[in-house]
Parts: sequence; C-alpha cells; structure tokens
Amino acid sequence: MLPDLEAGKRFYGELFGWSFVDVGPEFGNYTNALLDGRKAAGLMPKRDGRMPTVWGVYFAASDVAATAARVGEAGGQVITGASPVGDLGAMMLGVDPGGAVFGAWQAGRHEGFEVQGEPGSYVWMGLSTRAPEAVDAFYSDVFGFEGVPGDPGATPSFLPWRVAGQEREIGCRIVLDSRAPAELPAHFTVFFLAEEMDAALRTAVRHGGKVLSEPQGTPGGPLALVVDNQGAAFGLMAPK
Repeated sequence: MLPDLEAGKRFYGELFGWSFVDVGPEFGNYTNALLDGRKAAGLMPKRDGRMPTVWGVYFAASDVAATAARVGEAGGQVITGASPVGDLGAMMLGVDPGGAVFGAWQAGRHEGFEVQGEPGSYVWMGLSTRAPEAVDAFYSDVFGFEGVPGDPGATPSFLPWRVAGQEREIGCRIVLDSRAPAELPAHFTVFFLAEEMDAALRTAVRHGGKVLSEPQGTPGGPLALVVDNQGAAFGLMAPK
C-alpha cells in the first residue's frame, strides 16, 4: 500500500523487472505486479493518507470466515472481518497478540503467487515481535505454523517457521530486543530474491530508496533491509 502508485511502479519495475496490470477501480485499483507475465506481488494506492505505507503479507485460508473466528479465539483481534472481493476471493485483516498486522486470503479467481524463489519474486517473510511465546502459539493455532526443531540457525531470538507437515521453511519469528527503538511496532517484513545483492542495492538507491541494513550473511545467502522511494520497508535476499 502506497500513496503514489505510478512512482511505486517505476521503482519496483526498475528493481525487479516487474510489469503491472491494474485490476480496476471496482477493486481500488489493486495492481498485479508481474514477473515474465506471472503474478509476483501487488501494489495498491492508499485510500487514506493516515494509513501506513507498507508491504503486507496474506496467508492462504480455505475458509477465511473460520480463520477470522480462530484469530479471536487465539488471542488476536480482527480489524476487517471476512469480506468478498468480487470473484477474486475473500479476505480478512487481523492483529496478532504482539501487535503485528497480517491478512488472510481465500482464493477465488485470484490464487496468489504464480512465481516464487526466482530473482524478482517473493522468497521469505519475517515477523519481528516483543511477544515471541504468545505469537508462536497464535500462529500455530490459527495457521498451523511450527518452529523448525534442530534448525542450525535457531536461537532464543530467531525461530524459523514452517507449515505443520511440510519440510520447507516459510519464514521466521524474530524478537525485537532493547536495541530496537521503543516506538517501532511489531511487524512483518516481506523479502524478495535479488539476482545479485550489490547491484540490487545500487538500483534501489538510484531510484530513491535507502539501505536500512547492509547485507549480512545467513544460511540462505546474504540478506539486506531496504526502504523504497515512498517509505515502505522490505527485505532483499540473494542466492549463495
């Protein structure tokens, strides 16, 4: 969600090679970001300037109304209850017990990502929180996420997640400690894969972005945090 859709299209088009298709005014001008014709992400102009400029994450739900009910039962709050989005699907927005906002999406004609794990596509998500035990239990109850036992990178402040019954890690939970500004809220960070880290950072800065965190090594390859030309933070990862 961002204030200037055209500026966002220029920034991310240059950074990831995306092209864009506006779904139409009846859907708030939600715009599909396409990588070689496949859905990689979405941009949407903010309806209200008081709303944050931010990348959001939506988790798949087979029944979004039932998901909304589980959110309340598990200690979260529902911001926007289950609501249809034409024939594209249905959605809800919620807040977890640590204060991070997330969405859930029940697919209709719009099924979500059509490409992952390639340069220019979604690859990872991370939840930064001050309530690790509460949110671990919450996402387990609502979406079936579980910590990955024995992961060599796991620490008390970093817990990789996967969906129960699956092997592939889908993201992680990170503890916001005393080094984080007190005013920084709990939040999700969405990561995209870059073909080459240094080149991607140069492109982001050249088009008005800023580097928040210089690349650091991880088991999955170098990782950096960036803010775009309108203030939305996101992550970049590069293959080893």
